[in-house]
Amino acid sequence: MIRRLLMAMVLLVAFAMGLVWLYRAEVATWAFERGALRSMSTDVIAELPQGLHLFVCGAGAPLPDPLRSGPCLAVIAGERLFVVDAGSGGARNLQAAGVSPGRIEALFLTHFHSDHIDGLGEMAMLRWTGGGHETPLPVHGPPGVERVVDGLNHAYGQDFFYRVAHHGRDVVPPSGAGGKAETFQMPPRGEPQVVFEVDGVRVTAFRVGHHPVEPAVGYRFDFGGRSVVVSGDTTRNEDVLAISQDVDLLAHEALAPHLVAVLERAARATGQDRLAKILFDIPDYHTTPVEAAEIAAAAGARALLLYHIVPQLPIPGLQAAFLRGVSSAYAGSVTLSRDGTLVSLPTGTDRIEVGKLP
Repeated sequence: MIRRLLMAMVLLVAFAMGLVWLYRAEVATWAFERGALRSMSTDVIAELPQGLHLFVCGAGAPLPDPLRSGPCLAVIAGERLFVVDAGSGGARNLQAAGVSPGRIEALFLTHFHSDHIDGLGEMAMLRWTGGGHETPLPVHGPPGVERVVDGLNHAYGQDFFYRVAHHGRDVVPPSGAGGKAETFQMPPRGEPQVVFEVDGVRVTAFRVGHHPVEPAVGYRFDFGGRSVVVSGDTTRNEDVLAISQDVDLLAHEALAPHLVAVLERAARATGQDRLAKILFDIPDYHTTPVEAAEIAAAAGARALLLYHIVPQLPIPGLQAAFLRGVSSAYAGSVTLSRDGTLVSLPTGTDRIEVGKLP
């Protein structure tokens, strides 16, 4: 009896699997429709607790990494959305997490290295088409940002016309295309300056050291009694230390010189001398993971998030190699970020929650 029952169950499962295989296109289409309805009916930002949140839309750098796109950090203050830097893939990672680029109120550039601006065109385009904005994306930055934004608008000028012609002025108002440079003067060393303030959200810019890249800044965001500092690309820097005093979260770039040296040796061994020279050069204008940890410890930062990860970490165990010495330098919470990492700082508490968007 039991044997017959088991045989019947096996046949039933096999029959069901056969039906799924036979009608796989229909089943997949049904699942796709259900998923689309669910994702488009969900307001991810509204589901977050009231507070300040940092979403990593790009944790990497120019070196290819399947887990880390170009540098891009989204700051969610209440229901307001801001973005720091626009590395390639950042806008798509926002969309994949259920956050529409159409909600971006302003974008802040730390400097004008290609990996920090090469996704700006896509970010601005998706913000315009996704939000139907009547004014361009405000792009804040130090002197030189106007050249970047003017170039963006020129490069995308023909596509602006195509979008309006295809979708109509009511859907994509022509006045909202592209970006608008919002230039602020470089803060003097040791003298950070407020560059943006609205409804309890305050953004402060400070000078960092990324020579020969000039200008280069980082940003501090304050909202609801919580705070986040974004270092931008920099060497170990006293201005980062000063502005990070008692900050809730320090998001700091990090490069592991001993791992970059592995790539340099490989490049030289294979006759790629130009690449080897570049790999030899890059450690001198970045911060090591241990140095970032020492800054977090000296500042009394409650948590440290490492981003702009160099080099890529494709093999299990390399994360441990990247973080070697960090725990000895800093006793707080350390997150080695990847695309999709979320750090939440709810208002009215001192909690720090690390996870992903709902």
